Amino acid sequence: MKSYINHAESGFNKRLLCTAIVSVLAMGHMANSHAGATFKIDDTKWVSVGLGLRSSFTATESAAANKDWSNNFALDNARLYFAGQLHKYLKVEFNTDAQTANNGGEVRILDAIGKFEYNNYANVWVGRMLVPGERREMNGPFYSGIYQTFGSGTPFEPADYSLTIKSDGTSAGSFGRDDGATIWGAAFSDRLQYAFGFFRGLRGGANSGDNPLYAQKISYNFWEVEKNPGYYTSGTYYGKGGDILTISGNNQYQTQGAGSTVNPGDFRGTGVDILMEKILPNKAVLTLEGDYKNYGISGNYHAIQNSTPPGVANFNMFSGQAYDVSGMYMFPQKVGIGLVQPYVRYVNINPTGSTNRNSYQTGINYVIDGHNAVVSLNYIYGDMVTKGLNYTTSATGNKESSLLLGFQWQI
Repeated sequence: MKSYINHAESGFNKRLLCTAIVSVLAMGHMANSHAGATFKIDDTKWVSVGLGLRSSFTATESAAANKDWSNNFALDNARLYFAGQLHKYLKVEFNTDAQTANNGGEVRILDAIGKFEYNNYANVWVGRMLVPGERREMNGPFYSGIYQTFGSGTPFEPADYSLTIKSDGTSAGSFGRDDGATIWGAAFSDRLQYAFGFFRGLRGGANSGDNPLYAQKISYNFWEVEKNPGYYTSGTYYGKGGDILTISGNNQYQTQGAGSTVNPGDFRGTGVDILMEKILPNKAVLTLEGDYKNYGISGNYHAIQNSTPPGVANFNMFSGQAYDVSGMYMFPQKVGIGLVQPYVRYVNINPTGSTNRNSYQTGINYVIDGHNAVVSLNYIYGDMVTKGLNYTTSATGNKESSLLLGFQWQI
């Protein structure tokens, strides 16, 4: 039986072994291909719980008030995951996150999914879930190979643009999630995997016609078949998934999906991504990952970005091209209790009507227990953070250096 809580950002992570107290509270977890145990209510019913935590320390050049290096501690994610099965074909998922953790922490709904899972070919999820998109989006931070996969990566898709879901023309979801439905499945011995969904997308503002957002993702596994919950992915399997070579294409479209009521635009976001992971003869693991994005918005998007009157809600989405490539090498010999995995990464963003921005990154992961226990140390140089989400002609920002030490635990 597949696990659906083993992707944390995707709303899933590993099963937590139930204690007697948890059993009394009817919160257990099912066995899966990764690990875990099962608390069964009867032959078809079960419930589960999981935990995920990511915390980091960052030092950034010239970011302090006196232009010295800043020193910041952050609680990046603190999550609870619940899942259950009430029928052979019917499951449910409910996950939370402290989405404003660094401002005291408000527990909010991350995923709330009702699932009808019939066979490998066709399954339906309804509720709040990840919008099908490019691989790094489907990996989420807990199942990516790089700690700050989003903060130093290619531009956000609409559902990831806002931290909270609003209906004032400034939000199309939250943390990559949106309210809607997804049909997903696989064919040809599971090598061809697909997901098609429709969602609310941009709420209000430019979307005066209340048009839905449509999302599609298709992948083909040339070597070993990737095994993940639903239509989600991983950025590395640390060699546990065999030799992987998967190419995917994705697309999102929404009429009146960007801009403002003054200058609405139809949004299209298209991408291609690839993952190759090879177990070398010396048992080391080489992982290569990359994605390319081509985002377009109909009409004069330069005008949408720069001439919106003050006080008018503007969904200022990225329009242009971007790519993100990374390479990782995990040594086969253990050092203490873990494996050492150095990596390099380059990201380039070329917005329409705005200045280019890029990021150079190098780091080392200390992999203790796969995605369940990782310590990451990395260095980044570039102007992506200083320019941020400003895609106007006036965008400016200096190149700066930053160091990050990140901790990821989940169970």
